[in-house]
Amino acid sequence: QVQLVESGGGLVQPGGSLRLSCKASGSNIYTMGWYRQAPGKQRSLVATITSSRITNYADSVKGRFTISRDNAKNTMYLQMNTLKPEDTAVYYCNAGGNSWRAGQYWGPGTQVTVSS
Repeated sequence: QVQLVESGGGLVQPGGSLRLSCKASGSNIYTMGWYRQAPGKQRSLVATITSSRITNYADSVKGRFTISRDNAKNTMYLQMNTLKPEDTAVYYCNAGGNSWRAGQYWGPGTQVTVSS
């Protein structure tokens, strides 16, 4: 069993930065990822990272977001730069899937709002 808890969301102006963290309890051998869901839209992949740190990004965030993980701390991060209003969503941490599909473990989510 894996439990995930996100932190680091908040309100930021367009062009600003935020760093999200996801603390995992349990095994750290899983591929982990960030997904997001905006109001009225389906949840979608943002970025994933395997246990050997191979990464995959949605086209909409390439060059702006960076996913990373610290296996010693069982923690995954998402550095978000040059944020846009369309990045506004609830961001969810996920584990147990692969580079393109979510696994069965989800965190409760953290709100990111990009607005002036």
